[in-house]
Amino acid sequence: MTTPSSTAPDTWDLVIRPKSGWFDLHLYDLWRYRDLVSMFVWRDFVANFKQTILGPLWFIIQPLLTTLIFTVVFGNIAKLGTDGLPAILFYLSGVIGWNYFADCLNSTSDTFIKNAGIFGKVYFPRLAVPLSIVISSLLKYGIQLVLFLGFFGYYYFAGDAIRPNAVLLLTPLLILIMAGLGLGCGIIISSLTTKYRDLRFLVGFAVQLAMYATPVIYPLSKLQGSRFLWLVLLNPMTPVIETFRYGFLGAGTFRPEYLALSAGLTALVLFIGVLLFTHIEKTFMDTV
Repeated sequence: MTTPSSTAPDTWDLVIRPKSGWFDLHLYDLWRYRDLVSMFVWRDFVANFKQTILGPLWFIIQPLLTTLIFTVVFGNIAKLGTDGLPAILFYLSGVIGWNYFADCLNSTSDTFIKNAGIFGKVYFPRLAVPLSIVISSLLKYGIQLVLFLGFFGYYYFAGDAIRPNAVLLLTPLLILIMAGLGLGCGIIISSLTTKYRDLRFLVGFAVQLAMYATPVIYPLSKLQGSRFLWLVLLNPMTPVIETFRYGFLGAGTFRPEYLALSAGLTALVLFIGVLLFTHIEKTFMDTV
């Protein structure tokens, strides 16, 4: 007969303990809860178009309409150059990239506010929610990328001056930068909105304004010699858009140092965002 003192100690699959410091991030919990993340991804993807007539077709209609408007307004009326590229390809290549970044930022910027109910009832790594938004938005980006490739194929085989090159192999890196930048900026804003609700009303306007500081509707070459060039180059999305165009279309400004700077700034923003997010989540129920 064994006594209680001689029995083996209990083993636990998971021990939930409070975070004790700024750098106690528990990021491994995201992998443990990967099934929950996949459920959130499916929820985000389906909920956007539930009870709509066209459903996921809006993923195609939205960038296509935006591209057509840009072509008419900025191409035909304002006469902005497109580096010799077909206007549809030029604007669509910028629109789909900017849309992915903007979707990630806008959707993750109110994570605490929208999910306060579930956050207050059950434990799971809170970063699972914004991470799932980034992944579900990636599905949307994939559909829009297929749309772009359709137009790309049409103009390429029609004999237009399109020169794809090996730089297009950097596309996965560009996607990581867009996702990381959108996630980092979004969770920073989400952390701040728990105390300063006014930020919720500024995000949408700021994102739209920031698009004009990104070469979405104009090529970076148009700013050579301009006093605003440095401001546009500080925008981490600028090298992403320009590198994408250069790789697929053969026109644009591709500078490895610009892309490295963009990746570095993205890593810094994401690190600060995760740090702030995990710190705020300990006390956000007291302020939301």
